[in-house]
Amino acid sequence: MPKLKTHRGLAKRIKMSGSGKYLRKRAGKSHLLSGKTRKRKRNLKKTVVVDATNVKAVKKLLPYL
Repeated sequence: MPKLKTHRGLAKRIKMSGSGKYLRKRAGKSHLLSGKTRKRKRNLKKTVVVDATNVKAVKKLLPYL
């Protein structure tokens, strides 16, 4: 069986934690920031675990991560 290709676009956006969970950044931090509260912008900086409904798709696209 041939080697699988990694989805390079997703590989740049997702990291794996030490415990094996996939981490992603939150959306909404690039523009239109003046209308968002300081607290909301601060919380958008944080990484979050990929939802359980998407883990199967992520594993398929990132076979070696």
